[in-house]
Amino acid sequence: MAIVELDRIHKAYENKVAVKELSLTIEPGQMFGLLGPNGAGKTSSIRMMIGITMPDSGTVKLFDKPFDRASLERVGYLPEERGLYKKMKVIEQLVFFGQLHGLSTEDAHGRATSWARRLEIDTSLDKKTEELSKGMQQKIQFIGSLLHNPDLIIMDEPFSGLDPVNAKLLEQVLLELKDDGKAVIFSTHRMDQVEKLCDSICLINHGEAVISGKVRDIKSRYERNHVIVEFDGSAEFLKSSEIEEASNFSGHAEIRLKPHGDAQRLLKEASAVATIYRFELVEPSLEEIFIRAVGGKADA
Repeated sequence: MAIVELDRIHKAYENKVAVKELSLTIEPGQMFGLLGPNGAGKTSSIRMMIGITMPDSGTVKLFDKPFDRASLERVGYLPEERGLYKKMKVIEQLVFFGQLHGLSTEDAHGRATSWARRLEIDTSLDKKTEELSKGMQQKIQFIGSLLHNPDLIIMDEPFSGLDPVNAKLLEQVLLELKDDGKAVIFSTHRMDQVEKLCDSICLINHGEAVISGKVRDIKSRYERNHVIVEFDGSAEFLKSSEIEEASNFSGHAEIRLKPHGDAQRLLKEASAVATIYRFELVEPSLEEIFIRAVGGKADA
């Protein structure tokens, strides 16, 4: 059973096409990345997925049946634009969110307390939201989207405002939810997190799917022509005729070889002028694939 099926959904606002004939399928236990530059149509797609707006054409299915608002009881949504009540205490706010999803006060309180411990904010439950940092507020809204134990979890920029420690904590929670059979969709600009977490992606540009499929399959389509070099000494080797493009970050070089460039020759040239601690031939990252796919085509 597919959790989400979008079949050629299309949405235009006046003369601007926001989403153009977009199709995708998301299965249970899948982490799915919806990616694209600003204005690409990611949030518009999510809004149609959960009935905030309706497509001009095409169909949306949730849980293997045509969209029905009753299905939203099985959906948890963390929007990009946050909506917390700054004067309310954290625990009161979370209980209220739980009640909106049909939980009793007692059940909502118990689940909120449990999740607060899991996300390490239980000592702040009696504080007002306005007293907390942006990252702490982000975790509150994250918990609010999970209290009713949804089967589909949609996260729009979930790591915004989080430091590396708390981002890692949210990553672990999302992976646990995926392992529990939940479908998790998140939209983000953080390609490193997409690469670590997602099974499949859809890259949207100007409302259209540019690249779609399993991350492993997508990366395998590209030539293995990237080299990571960690070194001490002269960076003169970065002028090699084997190199198409190179960036040097104080002894950490990221290199893209020319088509059919010779990595072994480059290693020999590098060893002649520097001490090499790491020399690794790798696939292009999702960030590089993203840039190749939309470079020069994204809206400003």
